[in-house]
Amino acid sequence: MGSGTARKTCKKCWNPRCKTRQTQTDCGKSVVSNLGRNSTRPSPPLTLVPRYPSMDQSIELLECETCYAGFFHLNRYRLRHRLFAGGMSPIIVRERLERLEAASVLLYDPDQEALVLIEQFRIGALESGSRAWLWEIIGGLIEAGETPEAVAHRESWEEAGCVLSALEKIGVFYVSPGTTSERIHLYCGRVDSRRASGIHGLSGEGEDIRVVVLPWQEAMSALFNRIDSTSALLAIQWLALNREVLQAKWRGVSS
Repeated sequence: MGSGTARKTCKKCWNPRCKTRQTQTDCGKSVVSNLGRNSTRPSPPLTLVPRYPSMDQSIELLECETCYAGFFHLNRYRLRHRLFAGGMSPIIVRERLERLEAASVLLYDPDQEALVLIEQFRIGALESGSRAWLWEIIGGLIEAGETPEAVAHRESWEEAGCVLSALEKIGVFYVSPGTTSERIHLYCGRVDSRRASGIHGLSGEGEDIRVVVLPWQEAMSALFNRIDSTSALLAIQWLALNREVLQAKWRGVSS
C-alpha cells in the first residue's frame, strides 16, 4: 500500500471491508490478490501460463480465509477457474496447508555402494505403531534467504553427521497438491558412508534421528516396504535409473 493511501484496514486481515478493524484477535479473514499475499484491493484474475497450446488456463481468486496459524497455516480459498469445455466454473471452496518449500537429499556412497538413510518418528504414521519410525532421506525447510543447496548441506550434517562432497539435483515436485502448496527440491549427494553412524538431530526441535546405512541391494528390496515415504521412494528409484551415469560423473571426486 502506498504512503498516500488513507483507507483503514483490520490489523489482523488487512481487509478494508472488515467491520472490526481492531486487534489481531478480532478477525481471521484476509482477502488476497496472490496466493498467500495480503492486499487491500479487490482480487484481480490470476492468469497462468498455459501448459498446452489449446488450453486457456486462468484462475479468479475471490477470497482467502486464514483458518489456523500454528506450525502449519491452513487457508480456505474461494475461487473460480477456467473449464476444459470453456467458460468459468462456479465458485468453489478449497482448503490448503501452506508451507515453506523444503529440500531433501539422498545420501549415496558410490565407493561402498551404500545409502545413508535416517530413522525417526513421524506423526503422520501414528496409527502404524512401531512402523511410525520411518526410514527416510534427510531434509529440511528452506528458510528465508536460503538456497535449496545450502539446506541440503546443512541438513546432511545436522541429521546424519555427513559432509557432502558432491550434489546432484534430481528435480522439484509438489508433495500433495490436492491439500498443500509444499514443494520439495530433491537431490542426491555423495558421502562417505563409513563415517555415518549414531544419533543426531536438534533436541530443541524434538528431533531424535538414527542413522541407517544400507547396502544398495538391501535398500532396493526395502522399497514400498520399510522405505515408504515419497521423497525416499522417488530419489532411490531415480538413482536406480541414473546410477551408472552418476558414478561416471563423480569419478575422481573424493569423499
